[in-house]
Amino acid sequence: MEQIIAKAKELGKLIQADETYLAMAKAKEMVDADEKLQDMIGEFNLSKMSLNQELSKEDRNQEKVTELDSKIRTLHGEIMQNPNMVLYSETQEELDEIINKINTILSASLNGMDPETADEMHSCGGSCSSCAGCH
Repeated sequence: MEQIIAKAKELGKLIQADETYLAMAKAKEMVDADEKLQDMIGEFNLSKMSLNQELSKEDRNQEKVTELDSKIRTLHGEIMQNPNMVLYSETQEELDEIINKINTILSASLNGMDPETADEMHSCGGSCSSCAGCH
């Protein structure tokens, strides 16, 4: 068991040293340092809280709900178009792909499959409706 935990820690260090992780961390720093973006994110979060509060009222004001919903959608669009957020999202997706591949290998290994070929499997999205069959 100790050897497995040690290898997991080693894997964690390898991930943190990988260029994909480093690019994502740098992009996150840029998002955090972008004051205009942070202001928009703060306004977005406050607007979502206000919308949730209004929606939880028995006598909610539908006009206010519509206004807040529109504001949230607009802010979300502006946030997601910010160059720093675009870069962060792209690098986060790349890192997620690596993590998903690692999870696929671990899950397949725990199910008795060969770890050397486990990453060649297609990962399951969880919905059987679009599935061509389990591998």
